[in-house]
Amino acid sequence: MLNLSRTLKFTALTLALASGLAQAQSYPNRPVKIVVPFAAGGPADNYARFMAQRLGEELKQSFVIDNKPGAGSIIGTDLVAKSPADGYTLLMMSNTHTVNESLIPTKPFGLMKDFVGIAPVNYSNLLLVVHPSVPVKTVGELVALAKFKPGKLNYASSGNGTPYHMAGELFKFMAGIDMTHVPYKGSSGARTDIVGGQVDVMFDAETTMAAMSRDNKVRALAGTGLARSANLQDLPTVAETVPKFEATIWLGLMAPKGTPAEVVNKLNAEVRKIVNNPDVKAAWAKQGAVPMSMNVPEFEQYLNADIAKWANIVKVSGAKPD
Repeated sequence: MLNLSRTLKFTALTLALASGLAQAQSYPNRPVKIVVPFAAGGPADNYARFMAQRLGEELKQSFVIDNKPGAGSIIGTDLVAKSPADGYTLLMMSNTHTVNESLIPTKPFGLMKDFVGIAPVNYSNLLLVVHPSVPVKTVGELVALAKFKPGKLNYASSGNGTPYHMAGELFKFMAGIDMTHVPYKGSSGARTDIVGGQVDVMFDAETTMAAMSRDNKVRALAGTGLARSANLQDLPTVAETVPKFEATIWLGLMAPKGTPAEVVNKLNAEVRKIVNNPDVKAAWAKQGAVPMSMNVPEFEQYLNADIAKWANIVKVSGAKPD
C-alpha cells in the first residue's frame, strides 16, 4: 500500500510537471495584452511598446499595448489585478507602484499580494528643469528662490506616487524648501504645461526631457543621479548642491498572482535576452536608459527592498497624495 501511495504521488507530480512544461512550450498561443497604467508618450509607454515589439518577434505572437492611466497608476493596475492569471494580461509597472504601497495604503490591491514579478526592464535618471521664465540657472539659485518665496513655486508631476512626484517631495525635504505639487493625469500634460509656463518646475525622465532641454523649451538645472549623466557631462547633479540626493525611474513587468511559474520564467528569460542584447544596450545608452537584468527571485527581492526604501522616504518626508 505504501509503495502504491508513493507511485501515485510520483505519477501526479510527473503529470503536473509535464502539464506545466507543455503550457510553457505552447505559450503564447494568442495575443498578449500589456496594460500601461500611465498616459501615452512617457517612458513606461515608450518602453512598453519597445518590449511588446521585441517580445512579439521572439515569441511569434502579438503583444498589444493598452493604456489605462489614472489615479497615479491605480486604475490600470487594479484592472490587471482582477484579470485571469494566465499570462495573457501583463502590467508595465514602475517605482510608482512601490511608492504607492506606503503612500496610498487604501488602494484596492497589494503589489506583492496580488502580483508576481516577471522582470525589470531599465532605469534612467531624471532631470530637474524649470520654465525659462523662472529666474534661476542653478540648483542653488532655485533653492534660494524657493526659500525666499515659500510655497509660491510649483512643480508638476504625472500623478501622485510617480517618480516625478516623489523626486519633488524628496528634493523639498532634503533642501528644506516648500513648493506646491501640481499632479497631472499623465506625464504628457505635465510636460505641456512646463513648456507652456503654467508650472515652474518639474522632475522628468532624462529619456524624454533631454531633447526639450536641448531645444530650449525648458532649462535643465541638474540630473538626479549620483554621478553626471554620460550624455550630459556638462550638467551637474542635484547631489552636487544637495548632498546624497538621488532619484530615478525604473520599469518592469508583472503579472497577476497565480500566473503559472513556467510562463513567468519563460517571459523572464525572453525579457533578459532583449535587455542584454548589445544593440539594445547601445540604443538605450544614447537615450539615458540603463538595462536591468534579474531572474524572478532577484526581482522579487528588489521589489521588496524598493517598497521598504520608499516607505521610509514617505515617512520622513511627510509626503501625502494630493
